[in-house]
Amino acid sequence: MILGLPWWVFMMILFIFLSGFMAFRATRAEHRLEQQYIEQEGKIYIDRMEEERRQRQSHKQRLPQ
Repeated sequence: MILGLPWWVFMMILFIFLSGFMAFRATRAEHRLEQQYIEQEGKIYIDRMEEERRQRQSHKQRLPQ
């Protein structure tokens, strides 16, 4: 007994805190992965828009005025 409580009570408290910490780490890692995916998809979208803009400008230059 420690401070009038059985040792397994302290172990349960320790496991609860450990579980919370692991959940926090997992949430943080998942958020990082989501951010990387969002940035990658955003870059693809921006590249596609820039290519379309270039094509429109080159098409305008070819049209006779």
